[in-house]
Amino acid sequence: MPIVSLETAPPTPPRRRAAEKIRDTARDLFYSHGIRAVGVDEIVRNAGVTKPSLYRAYGSKDDLAAAYLCDYQEEFWRRFETAADRHPHNVRAQILEYFTGLADRASQADYRGCGLTNAVVEYPDQAHPVRQVAGRLKEEVRQRLTVMSQAMNARDPALLADGLLLLMEGTFIAAQIFGPGGPAGNVALLARQIIDANCPPDEG
Repeated sequence: MPIVSLETAPPTPPRRRAAEKIRDTARDLFYSHGIRAVGVDEIVRNAGVTKPSLYRAYGSKDDLAAAYLCDYQEEFWRRFETAADRHPHNVRAQILEYFTGLADRASQADYRGCGLTNAVVEYPDQAHPVRQVAGRLKEEVRQRLTVMSQAMNARDPALLADGLLLLMEGTFIAAQIFGPGGPAGNVALLARQIIDANCPPDEG
């Protein structure tokens, strides 16, 4: 039998921390079923941890929901940054790549829209901390689209940004109503049309 040196043996992977398990599990459950519909007991059971572990890591379910929304927003921005990396000098191409990806995602049978939009619908009370986090993150998207519309020399950057935002939000909901084959699959074409109608020709 060959002797395996302790120096060359592969290291044992560290056990995932309870907080990471809770966060990942909550992300899947919250997105699939909604935040209100998922209880703490279900989260800890699926994560394989104890309830005290959850409260030590996050303090409350609302705190965990806020962390989920921030994680979801980071995923959203990564899609934007990927498009920016591919088209560093062409904002129009960046936006259209995002909407092309959105059309693809929204055409999947298991698509549940945007986690932030869903949270706003679930929490109509604007004073609720979960609603406040979701609203703040949505405002960041509106601001980013305004800056991008300015970079495309739109006649009215704020108006174009709101038009793109409405397309985005409409897609999040329409995909859940109509499913694959519905109007959400056309969002990239519609985005191109409203950009072309509001901006000078792309010279990039």
